[in-house]
Amino acid sequence: MSSAALTGFERAGERRTAVHLDPVTLALLAALMLLGLIMVTSASVSIASQDSGQPFYYLERQLFLTCIGVICAAVLFAIPTAHLERAAVPLFAFAVVLLILVLIPGLGHAVNGSRRWLRAGGANFQVSELARVLVLIYVASYAVRREAQLRESLAGLAKPLALLCCVSALLLAEPDFGAATVLFATGFGLLFLAGARLRYVIAMTAIAASGFAVLAVSSSYRVRRLTAFLNPWADPFNSGFQLTQSLIAIGRGQWSGVGLGDSVQKLFYLPEAHTDFLFAVLAEELGLIGVVLTLALFLGLIWRSFYISRLAADAGFGLWIGIQAFINVGVNMGVLPTKGLTLPLMSYGRSSLIVALAWTGLLLRVYHEAVREQRGSATVRGAS
Repeated sequence: MSSAALTGFERAGERRTAVHLDPVTLALLAALMLLGLIMVTSASVSIASQDSGQPFYYLERQLFLTCIGVICAAVLFAIPTAHLERAAVPLFAFAVVLLILVLIPGLGHAVNGSRRWLRAGGANFQVSELARVLVLIYVASYAVRREAQLRESLAGLAKPLALLCCVSALLLAEPDFGAATVLFATGFGLLFLAGARLRYVIAMTAIAASGFAVLAVSSSYRVRRLTAFLNPWADPFNSGFQLTQSLIAIGRGQWSGVGLGDSVQKLFYLPEAHTDFLFAVLAEELGLIGVVLTLALFLGLIWRSFYISRLAADAGFGLWIGIQAFINVGVNMGVLPTKGLTLPLMSYGRSSLIVALAWTGLLLRVYHEAVREQRGSATVRGAS
């Protein structure tokens, strides 16, 4: 072997030990989290002062949760995706176990009539956040392992969809209709992008939509939640209260907003202002300019995740963040029924923020491995 070839292989080995981080993804993540910290602080000052006597209580908690999320992201980044692919089935089983445990009285912690949390170390953890990621890891693994079957037969698409239906049923039992919708839509989109035939996708979409429609109208509670957004002004002090306050906040923002920290609706008018309805406070204080900036950051992150998925077929993160952000913004603007879903990477939320940041570690790992393989292949070809 020539000295040039040996040198090429040595350089390839050095590059395999190098860490490749996507600067675009990191910049977009940093911008979204910084904007989120600012808005969580602004939206929560009043309620934090009243409840705890500490105006920056939620800011401190959000910073602490961000640190935990970054540590989890670093741990996931250190795990090769091949290991996660091999562990996909056990991870899926673990997700199902978590969703069953939370339904057991005495283990699952109920808040506002929904049993979605497990207590760990004195804190509540929403298991659906972690379970959705584990299920989507399994779906991505299935799409890679069964690519030919997925592309060629209806059975190849029906099998993972049946598992998604089972997991969605457990989420609905909590009940968490929003999480079930996001999970099913993300998993379905992932399978479609992996190569499922369009006619099969259309058929399954019709069946799934019919099933969700039946579930939605089977409960009077869900019917009220689904129909209240159509005309919230008909009952502005009861079923339409939260949405009318959100719309007032968005309307007050106009072009440039009332100014950072000057929101009126966050002063005990708009419930959950620092969590589910953070976007409304952002629109009030920063106006259309802030709204466009926020949406541009989300679109940029979604685009970048799809670019990375082109390098190594994994579009789950982009689909998830796009669907959940779309639903949250739609709820705040009154174009979708009210759902208990946070604005990813921005709203105050223990489980959702930690899991979202951890998932970015997996996204960055995919980028790292794809770039490493591309550069290693190019080096070896050049040396030979």
